[in-house]
Amino acid sequence: MARKLASVQYVHDVAPIEGADRIERIGVLGWWCVAKKGEFKVGDLCVYFEIDSFLPVDDRFAFLGSTCFKHNELLGDGYRLRTQRFRGQISQGLALPLSVLPAGEWQIGDDVTELLNVRKWEISQRATSGGTIIGTLPAWVPKTDETRVQAEPGLIEEFKGVPYYITTKMDGTSVTMYRVDGRFGICGHNYELADDGKCSFWRWAHEHEIEERLVAAGLDDVVLQGEFCAAGIQGNPLTLKRPEWYVFTVRDASREERLGLDGTIEVCERAGLTMVPIEERGEDLPYHSVDALLERARGLYANGRTKEGIVIRPQAPVYSQTIGASLSMKVINNDYLVKKAKKG
Repeated sequence: MARKLASVQYVHDVAPIEGADRIERIGVLGWWCVAKKGEFKVGDLCVYFEIDSFLPVDDRFAFLGSTCFKHNELLGDGYRLRTQRFRGQISQGLALPLSVLPAGEWQIGDDVTELLNVRKWEISQRATSGGTIIGTLPAWVPKTDETRVQAEPGLIEEFKGVPYYITTKMDGTSVTMYRVDGRFGICGHNYELADDGKCSFWRWAHEHEIEERLVAAGLDDVVLQGEFCAAGIQGNPLTLKRPEWYVFTVRDASREERLGLDGTIEVCERAGLTMVPIEERGEDLPYHSVDALLERARGLYANGRTKEGIVIRPQAPVYSQTIGASLSMKVINNDYLVKKAKKG
């Protein structure tokens, strides 16, 4: 499911910010963001732009100014939205009046991402892998974008009564390794990469004999998706001296299905692969609000640095009506987001 970076939503809360005369905080979906005082009231429709949105250079967005302007190798010029703090209040995303849209009968949930030419902020894959792109992702390799709970708070309701598990969100870059019909391949977040001696992911896979391990374990039609963490990627928050790859998803390519927790653990053990750390598992998710999940997502990596957050999934795959895919959600640690924003 394509991510709604910009959509029509409604304001469900308006609250003052202590010590602020010109701004206030407003609640949209599961997010809080800062707006001009009096610009919105409860029940108003707005256009909400999620963090990590990359807005085009356009007079409607010029007020974002130099603080949000970025030049990107892949995307060109635009305005990048990220977590900010105003007068002690965290602001995640941007809410604007419907006047930024053409006149029309707009409804809650309408996706206006393409209409407003909004794209997701991307870091050049070439910069992190050094690899040569040979094509888009194969059909059996889905993108690994996880839905944030603030964007779809209804996911919490879908977890009620469902056995769950929570893993640590490792801070790196998404890398997929697969063996399908006897062929081994490697993909980054958006593209398949060539084994031409230039790609750091391929070098790591050869060094650790990943293809040979899969063959020895009798694993075929298997797609392994994980987080590749190393120096030079996202500032190396894990302070790793040598690269590591942490598997978070195993898929059966022949059935086009994601394996459950037990199946994922079994495949990783058979092939001698490292899985993302499991923090918690239980029969019924005890966190029933966005705020409770945000508190749960706080914490540190083993090295004492602020962790990126957590990912929550059912122990056995469950279809989600909310996102039209396997039920899953991520919760990013606000402490991490604030620190990352300060670094620019």
